[in-house]
Amino acid sequence: MALVSGDEITTLSHLVELPLVERLAGILLKHHWRLSAAESCTGGLVAASLTNLAGSSEWFECGIVSYSNQAKQSLLGVNSQTLESYGAVSQEVVAEMVAGLLTRTKVTTGVAVSGIAGPAGATANKPVGTVCIAWQHFDQSYCETFYFSGDRQAVR
Repeated sequence: MALVSGDEITTLSHLVELPLVERLAGILLKHHWRLSAAESCTGGLVAASLTNLAGSSEWFECGIVSYSNQAKQSLLGVNSQTLESYGAVSQEVVAEMVAGLLTRTKVTTGVAVSGIAGPAGATANKPVGTVCIAWQHFDQSYCETFYFSGDRQAVR
């Protein structure tokens, strides 16, 4: 888990600054890999940040905004039992989101994001600012939970 203050990062787009996207693009292009994104709380901001780089169509396949649980199930194959057991904002769900994304889009690399941007939706165990992110490259995956501070825009 990581704690990130709103002063350090005001929006998710700052996590995906252009120099970082340029480095990512270079790696993907060098190996002929492609990337897709599955988003919930960010509502397409990750895909928008990635495609701000000219030529991103050479390495970026698509973005899927699966805001509702039904969309997570139908578009990404997230198991209803996982959603019921852990909730949409969980490492278990983002792991299934990114795995389903790779299966459906036939890419080598994917990222999935789900979180509570607020102001509503928080619980005692999952406060506003809780964001789960998963990466998968071929069959290797990694998940982490972050706790961002700030308003809805800062969390997103």
